[in-house]
Amino acid sequence: MSQSAHTNPPSDSTPLSEMAPWNRHRYRNLHGRGQRQPMFGVHLPYYRTTDGFFDDCVKSVLIFLSARIPDHGDIEVAKEFVPPSDPFPWEDHMVPLSRSFPAKNGQKARIVLYQMPIMERVQDKHDIQRVVFREIVCQVAELKNLEPSDIYPGWDDLDF
Repeated sequence: MSQSAHTNPPSDSTPLSEMAPWNRHRYRNLHGRGQRQPMFGVHLPYYRTTDGFFDDCVKSVLIFLSARIPDHGDIEVAKEFVPPSDPFPWEDHMVPLSRSFPAKNGQKARIVLYQMPIMERVQDKHDIQRVVFREIVCQVAELKNLEPSDIYPGWDDLDF
């Protein structure tokens, strides 16, 4: 057998910054006050940050809707933490959860989701996906001049 056929654990010469956290065998324990290793596997979903969970929700909603959105390749989805402080003249003075920008000057149409206002309005992690789904469907419908029920047929039956 060749040497490359085996998957060896990282050697001692591999710097800690290049190793995955669950492969590291050295943990800091200052003055004996803390755990010497994580209390749960760092490769498990619980270890993800709120920011990472939000990104995963957006990604899963986009994958789910990709077959239902006509010409979905010409729409970009971006995330910002907070909306700009000055609303557009046609917007209410409420804090927006998302905004859509039509395509112009060779740029694709863009949907921007604002993470902090969404996170403030939800009760738990399951609500994040519902709000992200609602915002993306509404903004795509606005960009494509469609009704949300044209994009997602069960739209009228959903309870937001």
